[in-house]
Amino acid sequence: MQKYIGTKIIHAVREETESGEGYAVEYEDGYRSWSPREAFDNAYRDMNNMSFGHAIVMLKQGRKVARAGWNGKGMYLYYVPANSYPPTTLAAREEFGGDMVPYGAYIAMKTTQGNVVPWLASQTDVLADDWQIVD
Repeated sequence: MQKYIGTKIIHAVREETESGEGYAVEYEDGYRSWSPREAFDNAYRDMNNMSFGHAIVMLKQGRKVARAGWNGKGMYLYYVPANSYPPTTLAAREEFGGDMVPYGAYIAMKTTQGNVVPWLASQTDVLADDWQIVD
């Protein structure tokens, strides 16, 4: 049976031991282990070359992500969970009265101009393997 084990951020150092070539692995919570090279290479992916699926997982964990191929300086995406806001437009007041305006979760982009807009992925973005975590 195959199981999805999730996405964890680790720090790994390549080393040679009596057991062979592998990696000393340290997890975010401080747990340490050693992994043979082949098992490590099959289980982990470089965070500077993530798939879109991995980028989505990172977004949902509260991290910021961007594509290496994007030209705009300072651009990144982040996850906005579902919430609500007070009506600020005539249309919102007509629809919701004085009640809060509910909205669903979405992905936001911080643009090179310094503002924030809702973001929609292109096919190129979805198929790219150059997603990175932004610190």
